Amino acid sequence: MREQRRLGWETCHLTSPKQAGASLAEEVVDGWLFYRTLATPTTSVPGVNEWLMMRQLERRLLEVAQRTQPQLLHAHSPVLNALPALRVGRKLGIPVVYEVRAFWEDAAVDHGSTTEGSLRYRLTRAMETWALRRADHVFTICEGLRIDIVGRGIPAGDVTVIPNAVDIDLFEPGGVPDHVLKTDLGLQGASVIGFIGSFYAYEGLDLLLAAFPAILAKRPDARILLVGGGPQEAALKAQAARLGLADKVVFTGRVPHGEVRRYYDLVDVLAYPRHSMRLTELVTPLKPLEAMAQGRLLVASDVGGHKELIRDGVNGILFESGSAGALANAIVDVLASPERELTIKRAARSFVETERNWQASVANYVDVYKALISK
Repeated sequence: MREQRRLGWETCHLTSPKQAGASLAEEVVDGWLFYRTLATPTTSVPGVNEWLMMRQLERRLLEVAQRTQPQLLHAHSPVLNALPALRVGRKLGIPVVYEVRAFWEDAAVDHGSTTEGSLRYRLTRAMETWALRRADHVFTICEGLRIDIVGRGIPAGDVTVIPNAVDIDLFEPGGVPDHVLKTDLGLQGASVIGFIGSFYAYEGLDLLLAAFPAILAKRPDARILLVGGGPQEAALKAQAARLGLADKVVFTGRVPHGEVRRYYDLVDVLAYPRHSMRLTELVTPLKPLEAMAQGRLLVASDVGGHKELIRDGVNGILFESGSAGALANAIVDVLASPERELTIKRAARSFVETERNWQASVANYVDVYKALISK
């Protein structure tokens, strides 16, 4: 949104009933005005909650649109946002674009609320496809998702990739470790393998723990630093205890956003061991780009989403997904090669400076917006 403003556009922002903790109809956050859609009462009847949320979002969107008079509606996934936007766009006679950052049905599979191929999965997929076909244009964040969308019958010319990116001004290469923090966490003198983010099953942190004994056999000074939290936290702690690694794996819990940089500065190599599944094969993550912007060394599984960002041996290291042995070897090898490490860090920073910054990414909206508005 900041880059869109820099291009001279006026942006208005509406969140859905799924926005956590919304209690005001309008709220200013960091100088940005957000219109809120207050949460709806919930029921235990399958599908009814989603229908109620969409109806409430549609009413609120129509109200905000009539007040702000937009020339275009830009809905973000999931389809719970797209369907209300399409209905309001048709009522007001203005174009609607739909931006897909992941497919709702694939995220539900990872969360365990459905299975691939189930009735719910197929219905959700059908709803997504219905919305994609009716949007005036489709944006998505990576090539994997673009290929999937075109495969659903959407003309290739109606799908534009807006790549995930970072604000390079917010990230400085390198950084000096905070020795007090490092000592407090028991990491003094250690080679630190880190992950900073949410603990979802698809992130593959269980694989990192499984690989850790082999890493320790060659690097006894190695320690794992896990910063964040999520659904898998308890299972990961239990796994570390079961493997006898509890004293060598540090769980910090969630940390304030402003403190995250201090933890990045403690890490020697960042690990992104995502498991292979539809979600990780199709979707590019943001965290590796943030690591690259800081000139960090990273090791990642060779799932499709990572391969769009990481050039093996150039701006990061890829290993065979699902293989604990390959992950252990990759981490041990890169820690043993300081000169190679420096070259990779420089290439990583250069990659985001030239290709994956928000200015370059948001520029891809310009021609589409202009063409739709001119109609």
